[in-house]
Amino acid sequence: MKNQMFYFFPGFVRVEITGKYVELFLNRCIENNIHIWKVKRIDHNTISCYFSLRDRQNIRKLLRRTGCKLSFKERRGLPFILKKLKSRKGIVAGLTFCLFVILMCSNMIWSIKINGASPELEHQVRQALQQEGIRKGKLIFFLPSEQAIQQSITEQTEDVTWIGVKRLGTQYSFEIVEKSFPEEKPALNPRNLIAKKKAIIHKMFVEQGQAIVSEQDYVKKGELLVTGKIGTEDHEKIVPAKATVLGEVWYLSQVTIPLESKVVTNTGKKVNRHYLHIGKLQIPIWGFSKEQYKQKETLVDEKSFYFIKWKLPIKYVNKSELEVEEIKRERTKKQAVDKAIEMTEQALKRKLSKDAEINGKKVLQEKIDSGKVNVKIHYQVIEDIATEQPIIRGD
Repeated sequence: MKNQMFYFFPGFVRVEITGKYVELFLNRCIENNIHIWKVKRIDHNTISCYFSLRDRQNIRKLLRRTGCKLSFKERRGLPFILKKLKSRKGIVAGLTFCLFVILMCSNMIWSIKINGASPELEHQVRQALQQEGIRKGKLIFFLPSEQAIQQSITEQTEDVTWIGVKRLGTQYSFEIVEKSFPEEKPALNPRNLIAKKKAIIHKMFVEQGQAIVSEQDYVKKGELLVTGKIGTEDHEKIVPAKATVLGEVWYLSQVTIPLESKVVTNTGKKVNRHYLHIGKLQIPIWGFSKEQYKQKETLVDEKSFYFIKWKLPIKYVNKSELEVEEIKRERTKKQAVDKAIEMTEQALKRKLSKDAEINGKKVLQEKIDSGKVNVKIHYQVIEDIATEQPIIRGD
């Protein structure tokens, strides 16, 4: 059995050799390292054996020298199978086409499921997927990776906190987590509004209650801004104070920017190499450039082949090699200060509410020390400074 498996691809035959000197023929085969197996004697002048097609020329030479004759009894192996298939081209073509269609259909999108989204949000997500080319009937090989799809859809939909993307065979599944906006509950309890930080009052919009301070007043943290007590002492009424109190608040930011820095950047040169992975075997199918970069970044995109619902040990791999280089960047003092302003503004905006607005800024210090610029910046921000303080009966 081992011999048959070993000689399947080159092919092997079972023959009968007849002659007066069949023993001499066997000895000559051993002397010439010709492998024969399953040798059986049929009668005094005839033996049966197997040999590989690789040795057929040497076998013929030995037959002529020993005066023996050969007759074929059985032919096995890949060459004979292929020879039979040549005479059945219609069947082979039909079978090949059928397997090709099944393989293509097994690597095509047939289902897109979106879970956890409202009907409106699901419609938005499906429109975003259409723009990315993700739709039924699309070959999976030409689609971006799951990570790229997740990032793109998240950026295109505002009401999404998180999107999970998973591919199971021919199905794409999307798990959506919508943003939850807490319902604003009406303030039923009596309250005052006090300052949550020191500021100068910029503007006030009082809906309910009585203002204690005026515009351009300086207030400290905890100072009363709007009281919920309205009316006279004889006819006093306590209500929940409602107001928007915009104040000018001051922030001091300090940052250190180096005058020299090293940045790794792409040069724009790129080589795409395409491979077919079959088990541990890697077969290059496109991108045979021998160009090698001293410094490079490699991006790998792998896509598995499926046959119906079974995952095959075959992968299509696209390796993108991007040339990168390390650049020494030097900044002037002004560029360092501009960078410091940009960085501190971004950091400050992350801390502030959406309604807050930077009203002004002033650089207080620009000091160079050991190749670095130490920068202090003063910001004036207009933001809502009011926070509630419950009114306890009897106060």
